[in-house]
Amino acid sequence: MKRPVLIGITGGTGSGKSTIAKAIYSKFNEDCIAMIEHDSYYKNQGGIPFEERMKTNYDHPSAFDTDLMLSHLKDLIDGKSIEKPIYDFEKHTRREETVLVNSKNIIIVEGIMILEDKRIRDMLDIKIYVDTDADVRIIRRLVRDINERGRTVESVIEQYLNVVRPMHMQFVEPTKKYADIIIPEGGHNQVAIDLLVANINQILQSR
Repeated sequence: MKRPVLIGITGGTGSGKSTIAKAIYSKFNEDCIAMIEHDSYYKNQGGIPFEERMKTNYDHPSAFDTDLMLSHLKDLIDGKSIEKPIYDFEKHTRREETVLVNSKNIIIVEGIMILEDKRIRDMLDIKIYVDTDADVRIIRRLVRDINERGRTVESVIEQYLNVVRPMHMQFVEPTKKYADIIIPEGGHNQVAIDLLVANINQILQSR
């Protein structure tokens, strides 16, 4: 198999990067595309008391087991399969089960910190930053954390003001300079999605 095309998609929390990733994914046959989410690679905290786990700053690079993710990406590039972790955001640690991911022609790598680490940046063929206004992003995060992660409105807002926003300004926003493509307004930008799909097809054909 030829070397997979690696597509990196990043942006702030609630920017629409997951929507972009899913939109691109849907344009290809499932036999030729795989998805790797950085959120799956939060560090295993099973040996830490639950009260301490709740204090985890998920918006800091140190929260991620990026070395494991890098190892898995290298395996996928080499045509090997991996066991992708599953993270439980209610228990604040990894689950025991994993997800088998086979190497495919296209691998989407999605997450807020994927351009923060040079080792990941150097692996990516296309680097995308999804740029969405902060007010839209906080509303999307609020809805997601309440519906999917069992959070309260108060806890989401407090975390956003005290942790998420400062971490975004320090670690995520600066990575925009590394992007090959900046997409405004997230997953609603159909023109950008169509151009990306065409570009990916060109790279595949050239290989």
